[in-house]
Amino acid sequence: MNRSITTTLRVFIPFAFGYFLSYLYRVVNAVIAPDLVADLGVGPSALGLLTSTYFIAFASSQLPLGVLLDRFGPRKTEAFLLVFAGLGALVFAGSDTLTGLILGRGLIGLGVSACLMAAFKAYVLWFSEEHWPLVNGFQMAAGGLGALVATTPVEAALQVTDWRGIFTFLGIFTLLVAVLIYLAVPEKSAQGEKESIAKQLHGVRLVFSSLKFWRTAPLTTMSQAAFLSIQGLWAGPWLKDVAGMDRMAVAASLQWVALAMIAGFIGLGMLAKKLARAGISVLTTAATGMGLFMTTQAAIILGFGGKSIPLWICFGFFGTSGIIAYASLSQSFPSYLSGRVTTGVNLLVFLVAFAGQWAIGAIIELWPVGADGSYALAGYRAGFTIMLGAQVLCLAWFFIATAFLARR
Repeated sequence: MNRSITTTLRVFIPFAFGYFLSYLYRVVNAVIAPDLVADLGVGPSALGLLTSTYFIAFASSQLPLGVLLDRFGPRKTEAFLLVFAGLGALVFAGSDTLTGLILGRGLIGLGVSACLMAAFKAYVLWFSEEHWPLVNGFQMAAGGLGALVATTPVEAALQVTDWRGIFTFLGIFTLLVAVLIYLAVPEKSAQGEKESIAKQLHGVRLVFSSLKFWRTAPLTTMSQAAFLSIQGLWAGPWLKDVAGMDRMAVAASLQWVALAMIAGFIGLGMLAKKLARAGISVLTTAATGMGLFMTTQAAIILGFGGKSIPLWICFGFFGTSGIIAYASLSQSFPSYLSGRVTTGVNLLVFLVAFAGQWAIGAIIELWPVGADGSYALAGYRAGFTIMLGAQVLCLAWFFIATAFLARR
């Protein structure tokens, strides 16, 4: 096999496995939510807190993660952290209390916190700039496969074992992937690896003091946070309570969302690359996609998406648009800052996703639970509308900041 192809596979496949697991962990609660509610006897607010703990643990690691990636490289960083994810899955599987489950979920979030950013850093080191949107799209597609496995395959597995058995298997598999990344991925030096800690922290300040960063970061943050909050938990209960679907139908619908997400990651990544060659910036493609994502959310909120699988497919497809902006931001800064740029955005995304996923549950809990245990449509609509309104405000800021930068 051609040496360059072999190297590409050694870089891509291990990191793809890591992100596959990261996304599987992220969205699996949308399918197992009824089992968690039944076993723990919790309401929507507690369910939102339990699930969103993944996001706050993930977010808390992002700024130090950027420094670690730029100093020690993606291979060592991700392999080390995945050990915590594997142990967290085992803790989750063995816990009988809400506190124990939150601890396990938090360890999982911490452990998979490098799965996307380490891959992006590796691709900056190993691939040319013009290939970043495309290879990033394939990386995200690997996450989409994880989301896909978290739907009907998990529901089918629940007929053989319970959610504890599933998480025990995931914990062992995660530890094996950590070993694969450490042994298979080659090393490559980066310009910033030998920087002092003081200079690396100065790089963080450079990123967070840049208007180029803050023009795009709020819009990307709110778009991705809404996508993660809803797909990762509340889409499942919505389909059950609003669309009246049974468990297998919910899982099948979420599978379509995951398939659309895979198509979006690959298709929009390829489109962004093609349009960039035609003179249309990656950022323009990303902003347009995020606008279409907002339109889709509005249609679902207004009631057109109750039983409309096509709308939820659009939700999965256009919900991936925000990730294209990561490549655009990386192109706006020197390559040695790429780890800090992408982890800076991720910090914001997962902080807001934590708050949003928990807040949606708290808002839903303001309405009485139905006699059959279903949550009120008005609660879902209120929670989803708040997330959409924040995105609209960030889109307005994006246009204002773009106009200001054009005059400079």
